[in-house]
Amino acid sequence: MPVDIRLIDAAFAPGSAIDAFAAAHPQAGGIASFTGQVRVEEDVLALELSHYAPLTLPGMTALGDDVLARWPLAGLLIWHRTGLLHPAEPIVLVVAAARHRRDAFQAADYAMDHLKSDAWFWKREQRSDGWHWIEPREQDHADLARWRVGDGAA
Repeated sequence: MPVDIRLIDAAFAPGSAIDAFAAAHPQAGGIASFTGQVRVEEDVLALELSHYAPLTLPGMTALGDDVLARWPLAGLLIWHRTGLLHPAEPIVLVVAAARHRRDAFQAADYAMDHLKSDAWFWKREQRSDGWHWIEPREQDHADLARWRVGDGAA
């Protein structure tokens, strides 16, 4: 099964990536995608994502393996930006292809919840008054915790 997991240090075009992914998985009954981008807010000038290279890509690969163990997918794509990003630039792209839509939706949702709260990135925003570290919100932890209930399915 095709799996495409990348750390990216330059801008990328989510639409083109999704189109190529869909073309590579014509047998899929459902393709679900999520693109996260830097919020456009009045006081946010930039977002910086740093990481510890020996852990980040192996951690993302382990997350991909976990997703594949939980859902019968035809393909999975997880791309995450690093470095300096500006408002409206894509940060993350997750795409899952499956025979049935629910599997694709849940796989993408699961991957995003883990990337958002249980990942290997440090985030900080540049605002007019300087740099500020960003921590996961309480809701991000709650989103992640729902996958740990019972058999791990939401």
